Amino acid sequence: MKARGVILDRDGTLIDVVRDEETGTISTAFHPSQLRLLPGVVEGLSLLASHGYALAIATNQPGPAKGHFSSAAVHATNAALVAMLAREDVHVAHVAVCMHHPSVAPCDCRKPKPGLLVEAAAKLDLDLAASWMVGDSGADVEAGRAAGAKTGLLFDSNRCELCPLRGGATSRPDLQAPTLLLLARAIVAHP
Repeated sequence: MKARGVILDRDGTLIDVVRDEETGTISTAFHPSQLRLLPGVVEGLSLLASHGYALAIATNQPGPAKGHFSSAAVHATNAALVAMLAREDVHVAHVAVCMHHPSVAPCDCRKPKPGLLVEAAAKLDLDLAASWMVGDSGADVEAGRAAGAKTGLLFDSNRCELCPLRGGATSRPDLQAPTLLLLARAIVAHP
């Protein structure tokens, strides 16, 4: 029998975006020192794991394709995130990463395509129909739908700086909440 899992986006879902106070720009973390877990992440992941969900991360990281930072920086940051969560007794079983960008190198893995979710499901022997894709954007919802998973959207109306990152959803998520802990509670209660 296949396992069930929760595949999670990284930036804006597990960790906060990086804000440059001087320029006002918002970007994704590209160095371990920039990792800041969002409120409720450890508690939410612990709750999901205690209910038998395997945990995986599926993240688009186009920085290397655009020449902004190296693929080694992405791998180091992801490894630091997994280690940070492990120190909190949260085990992330797999990290799937797309380092492509459509303007540079089109691919089949970049969300909203389902490639990263299919990869995680294959590595962890997940039943995608019994699993969830959780993220903070329309691309995450669309990737989950395309892979045949249920979908959860994190949307905190008090985080307006993230609103531009949420555009483009063509389908509504199965569940929505402002924090991962609240969304995890809804997932474990979902039939």
